[in-house]
Amino acid sequence: MTPDMIDATTRAADVLKDHRDSIDRLDAILVYTLGERFKHTQAVGKLKANHDLPPSDPTREAAQIARLEDLANRADLDPEFAKKFLNFIIAEVIQHHQTHQSKP
Repeated sequence: MTPDMIDATTRAADVLKDHRDSIDRLDAILVYTLGERFKHTQAVGKLKANHDLPPSDPTREAAQIARLEDLANRADLDPEFAKKFLNFIIAEVIQHHQTHQSKP
């Protein structure tokens, strides 16, 4: 290998490390953000249970999906992926809300 090739490989390894470091930080942000989101949805679930409100709100869920699709488009993220992700989160939230509904 020539010195130029070694330098290019070293630079590529440095760039790769920078990308991976950024990905790791973003993963941490996602986890903490989801944790914070679920704290609020847990509080909503308890509030709904205390006031005999249904665990799901299809109108709000539809509005949220439309909002997320718009955000995904503006963020250059596949809107189908964003919808699947939100639907997964909504299913988890509803499950938590139903748990609160069944508690005495």
